[in-house]
Amino acid sequence: MGKLGSAIYNRLVIIVPYVWLLLFFLAPFFIVFRISLSTTAISMPPYEPAFSLADGWAGMWQKMATFSFDNYSYLIDDPLYLNAYISSVVIAGVSTFLTLLIAYPIAYGMAQAPRSIRPTLLMLVILPFWTSFLIRVYAWIAILKPEGLLNQLLLSLHVIDSPLIILNTNVAVYIGIVYSYLPFMVLPLYSSLEKMDGTLIEAAQDLGCPPITAFWRVTFPLSLPGVVAGCMLVFIPAVGEFVIPDLLGGSQTLMIGKTLWNEFNSNRDWPVSSAVATILLLILVIPIVFFQNVQAKADEQGK
Repeated sequence: MGKLGSAIYNRLVIIVPYVWLLLFFLAPFFIVFRISLSTTAISMPPYEPAFSLADGWAGMWQKMATFSFDNYSYLIDDPLYLNAYISSVVIAGVSTFLTLLIAYPIAYGMAQAPRSIRPTLLMLVILPFWTSFLIRVYAWIAILKPEGLLNQLLLSLHVIDSPLIILNTNVAVYIGIVYSYLPFMVLPLYSSLEKMDGTLIEAAQDLGCPPITAFWRVTFPLSLPGVVAGCMLVFIPAVGEFVIPDLLGGSQTLMIGKTLWNEFNSNRDWPVSSAVATILLLILVIPIVFFQNVQAKADEQGK
């Protein structure tokens, strides 16, 4: 009986994550995909369902045979959506790269610091999470606007003669994304670098390897799991970011999150909006699968 109870417990432990994914990922995705196959209607909600449980199983199967993918065809025909996807991926990619450049020295310094102060440094990295995300983004408006703190400082130091136009540009979006998602890059990098055996660097230097070469041949390869994890944690949410482009980027910044918001709330075109969201999710699946493959290879090498 004890073995039977243990076996049931082990199965339940395995089943729980799948039930979680079913309820909070697959079910919402199915609902959004169902709306994307619907047609716009003047009603509440503003669409006519492609199929419904009220139709019965026979009615559902009959409607499924006549599905229309016109909303997806509309996205292909309209260059606005393609440009929004491309712009989002480019901005998210550049922001991820900049975040990595800034986060790696921070994480490396934390990993090399004395163990007694590492918890303090870790707390300082997590500290921004204690403040509302929206408030932190609004604070950058006060910093980057023409009469803001940054321009006032540069003018007082006579570095510039006239205020810089940073707000409502892509530069402000990059600054906002890098600042907001920096902890998500630092933490996995720190986790990888802290576990690294320091004697490997000493051995490389004893064999005549210069510090820079030792870094690229020993330190960086060993930290790749943290690099990949951090890049995924920054890139995936940055692609669909809405708040930062809306507040810091202005009307000229084209990202899929803002386009999705306009379709849902301004145009009230829920079917097209759901099609946009579905394609965005499929785009984000690619880096997730890539991350899983890297993790699997890392686990195999570890064994």
